[in-house]
Amino acid sequence: MALDGGPVGKPRTCIIGAGCSGIAMAKRLKDHGLPYDCFEMSDDVGGNWYYNNPNGASSCYQSLHIDTSKWRLAFEDYPVPEAWPDFPHHAQLLQYFRDYTRHFGLYETITFNTAVADCARRAEGGWRVTLSSGETRDYDAVCVANGHHWDARIPTYPGTFDGYQVHSHHYRDPFDPYDFRGKTVLVVGAGNSAMDISSELAQRPLAKRLFISMRRGVWVLPKYIDGTPADKAVLPAWMPPTMGRALARAKIKKTVGRMEDYGLPKPDHEPLDAHPSVSGEFLTRVGCGDIVPKGGLDRLDGDGVVFADGAREQIDAIVWATGYNVTFPFLKQPELTPRDNVFPLYKRMVRPGFESLFFIGLAQPLPTLVNFAEQQSKLVAAALLGAYRFPDATEMDQTIVADEAAYLGHFYDSPRHRMQVDFNAYVADLLKEIERGGRRARATA
Repeated sequence: MALDGGPVGKPRTCIIGAGCSGIAMAKRLKDHGLPYDCFEMSDDVGGNWYYNNPNGASSCYQSLHIDTSKWRLAFEDYPVPEAWPDFPHHAQLLQYFRDYTRHFGLYETITFNTAVADCARRAEGGWRVTLSSGETRDYDAVCVANGHHWDARIPTYPGTFDGYQVHSHHYRDPFDPYDFRGKTVLVVGAGNSAMDISSELAQRPLAKRLFISMRRGVWVLPKYIDGTPADKAVLPAWMPPTMGRALARAKIKKTVGRMEDYGLPKPDHEPLDAHPSVSGEFLTRVGCGDIVPKGGLDRLDGDGVVFADGAREQIDAIVWATGYNVTFPFLKQPELTPRDNVFPLYKRMVRPGFESLFFIGLAQPLPTLVNFAEQQSKLVAAALLGAYRFPDATEMDQTIVADEAAYLGHFYDSPRHRMQVDFNAYVADLLKEIERGGRRARATA
């Protein structure tokens, strides 16, 4: 039976986006014989991992390698190539997504160079989708897979800056469109992009001097521990999360030592109480003096900046590695508008009262996002087939509160931490929820 009171028969779904989340969702629906249309505003699949994507939504820079090892990013039924390095380059990952799409015959089901401009609820149920071409189509369900690393967020500071500025989203390489060679550079931020870009630009043949501004100390974790990709270590499912985090924290501290011993600000939190900043190079470049850590910014000052401690440095260029806003331009409803990245969802997928609208891949899962949507697609398919039924709104709201406390409670509050989940714990819970929803569906059949 179709969702939202649509016509009898197999419900029809609109998938927005053909990045890794969109293609995983498309494959799931195709496997179950469920009709769908997938719209992608670019000319190919890959989303964020499509370097120089003509849709402007890719954050890939030329040297980017994924921080998740190949052991943790593969789709369930399509292994990554054995010859891959532990941490593949973005071009390899893009080719993997293209091969996946081609192997499962998904290309012919995707409409490229077409954006979704609006999704409006229909009074009789379902959704009316308006495309960039002006065409409208009606669907029983919508899957939102437009990604959340494309709407660059730049903080505001008093004063003005006369030099070159770029958000990490638009950074591509050290030479074009801006030549960083011989320049004094400031990188603002303490996440993975800040670690990678500062490590690249700080090389002696490039920037003359490089500062990194960090409002607070962070734990910088290595890609390898004991000669093995760090994310290959998986704690047993029976172990309580608090015990698992305690063991992992002890190992991290023993492996990397104290951040202040590298000259970095002392973190005000424990390891894993923040989204990890992962780098195999950053700490070495700090230790070598190639990267000079500074505190938070106070103001911009013409040809320089003033830091919170009153120190002033002359700066030629600023790279803002300051994260992203979570936005959905095609959803105009106030209830579907995140505010400062706060957007609680049932099982990180559904807003109560909008059970035919599924947000796919809208999370910061540790350690991987690549096959996260593949797991979520199992619940979507079950719901569309009538084999899963959501609980009532009150129970959904209560579960959202409990889940947010479980996943976010140990993180310090920050926009980058408002959609965190632990991949293993989330997937185990999601599979149990699909079973619970199946029992609810059978009880009301």
